[in-house]
Amino acid sequence: MSDTLALPSVDTAIKLGLNQEEFEKIKNILGRDPNFTELSIFSVMWSEHCSYKNSIKWLKTLPRDGKKLLVGAGEENAGLVDLGDGLACAFKIESHNHPSALEPYQGAATGVGGIHRDIFTMGARPIAALNSLRFGALSRKHTRKLVDGVVRGIGDYGNCLGVPTVGGECYFDESYNQNILVNAMSAGIVKIGQTASAIALGVGNPVLIVGSATGKDGIHGATFASADLTEDSADDLPAVQVGDPFQEKLLLEATLEAIKTGKLIGVQDMGAAGITCSTSEMSAKGKVGMEIHLDLVPTRQAHMEAFEILLSESQERMLMVIEKGSESLFFDIFDKWDLECAQIGTVTDTGRLEFFQNGKIVADVPAWDLVLGGGAPVYDRPTKVPEYLKKLDQFAAQHISHPNHLKPIFLGLIRSPNIASKKWIFEQYDSTVRTNSVNTLHKSDSAVIRIKSSDKALCLTTDCNSAYVYLDPYTGTQIAVAEAARNIVCSGGTPVAITNCLNFGNPYNPEVYWQFTQAIQGMGDACRFFDTPVTGGNVSFYNQTILDDQTIPIYPTPTIGMMGILDHPDQLITLDFKNASDIILMLGDAPHAFSYSEYLRIFHKIRYAPVPRFELEAEKKLHDIIHLLNQNQLLQSAHDISEGGSLTSIMESAIAADLGFQIASPEGSRSDLFFFNEDQGRAIISVKTEDLDSVLKHIEELDVSYIKLGQVTNGQITVNNENFGNINEWKIPYNQYLKEIMHQEN
Repeated sequence: MSDTLALPSVDTAIKLGLNQEEFEKIKNILGRDPNFTELSIFSVMWSEHCSYKNSIKWLKTLPRDGKKLLVGAGEENAGLVDLGDGLACAFKIESHNHPSALEPYQGAATGVGGIHRDIFTMGARPIAALNSLRFGALSRKHTRKLVDGVVRGIGDYGNCLGVPTVGGECYFDESYNQNILVNAMSAGIVKIGQTASAIALGVGNPVLIVGSATGKDGIHGATFASADLTEDSADDLPAVQVGDPFQEKLLLEATLEAIKTGKLIGVQDMGAAGITCSTSEMSAKGKVGMEIHLDLVPTRQAHMEAFEILLSESQERMLMVIEKGSESLFFDIFDKWDLECAQIGTVTDTGRLEFFQNGKIVADVPAWDLVLGGGAPVYDRPTKVPEYLKKLDQFAAQHISHPNHLKPIFLGLIRSPNIASKKWIFEQYDSTVRTNSVNTLHKSDSAVIRIKSSDKALCLTTDCNSAYVYLDPYTGTQIAVAEAARNIVCSGGTPVAITNCLNFGNPYNPEVYWQFTQAIQGMGDACRFFDTPVTGGNVSFYNQTILDDQTIPIYPTPTIGMMGILDHPDQLITLDFKNASDIILMLGDAPHAFSYSEYLRIFHKIRYAPVPRFELEAEKKLHDIIHLLNQNQLLQSAHDISEGGSLTSIMESAIAADLGFQIASPEGSRSDLFFFNEDQGRAIISVKTEDLDSVLKHIEELDVSYIKLGQVTNGQITVNNENFGNINEWKIPYNQYLKEIMHQEN
């Protein structure tokens, strides 16, 4: 073969993110030394971002089968769930962490664009977007700059594309000071039988590139995402892609139209690793090869090198394989939508990817050996229980002082960035476009999205308390799954399946890898218990910062994106109280021992405490009673208890309704423990006075613990006979805190 570049050494391979063993393996696969272009191809395809080489062994232990699952993990660009009525939901979550840490606006925007492309390459029209965000301390001006850029990037891209952003979560902790997390989720609807596949078939069939022209943005983006962030990472800004939501809107419509022709064999989004990834994965899946001529690729810059064209992650592009003879049909479709469409090659029977430029072959590599499940390396790294967990032995609950008054403590608690309303964020997102959103005022624990032409609706949520996972990765991840399910149940839905975004530090760190393996085991056990199989997702390692020679991993953050089904609009449950004099009940056991909580962290400066009490069976009982009460139309409201404890949940229900409440903790209980502990498996419900006997009968039939707390009022708030004032006094600190702190000058 011909190559104008000198053959690279192992030093070059290491600079590209490979190691010496992998370099030798590449030489064995090729039967010769690779040239620079080929080595670049292997470096991106064997990066953690594309190959999951440090995680795939553990990912395969997660449950992947379910009665409603049509497409499972790793089979296509997104999972696919049967909704009934001939419809299916495609949904997935992915990360865009490192780009967002360096260029928050474009990093977040292109993360949104990329996840939506995964959905419409399935043939599904995206109808909802969610996100899960982590930032450092809000007292830092740099953090506030990152928050502003990320929120604007998400809002602008989604608003311009016309897909509502309907839900999400946002937490703040010093461990994310430099390495923030931006996880984006999308869900779409497609008719069963009208889906598309990311596959190449048929020798001689044309290979098309459609959408935007290829530029130099995002080169080696996959490698960038598979390395630590350092003080010099700003030098990697070319690895951050630039998005165009208006171009994506055209590409969405054109792609869905192309799929409907029946002449499309396969289609894949060009995300990480660009042309390299889409050609290799589609070829490997179809057990074919491709001959690609890089001169035919529309480019934004002249004289681009072969490796630049192959590795570019320019946004809003697709690779398509179509039936031979239908070229003019596809050219007409993309011309109508004013998009580039060029044939750049054909399908072959060689099983190899042969890339040509200027009439010469510049790379010749076997497709199968590049991809996950093929020849890509698989590792199982050493593990070690983290040293920091020894600090849990120092926790002494008996030394936690009891506050004289709850009101000032609670006022500080609801002003915590992790508890205060994220209204400043979600008001920047269009949540009503396309008129599918049912709970546009964010009055349910999960987002609820109407499925037009059906009585059913989707329930969608993202959840993870990474502080819990840090303290106990196994149980903390189970809690993340359980809270997602609880949010869907408290909205009237039935949990069906999950997607995940696994954000961790460096897998070569044994303590980080222990966190990862424990989290996977906890997730698997919880998903099997709730019968919510894993449909796919994303692993994001290397989320840590090297600063002054000190390595600082993030809190381990296995974000759970869960989808559920609401069978009928009449079954929708909202969290807001409805009427004065309604009875307030807590379902679940009363707290009996202090555990980690925002209360302990903020007021007692305790970060190392046991995770909140959690039992899978207690969660199931809670789900069952809420379902039963809802079916019998006995619920006025339901809201899960999570960060901040039961009093926070009650206040959120009151603020949402502009009503007050009068409540008391059980006699003999410690008030701060009862109201502020974050034990799991609990929820706050309100019921009509006349329905109370029926409600209690059902609760007792299912053997569910409960406590009658008090009642809803017209506006006055009383807690344990302590006057908390009127509801209007609490709306401003709860709703405006984030906005106020974001507008600080320094």
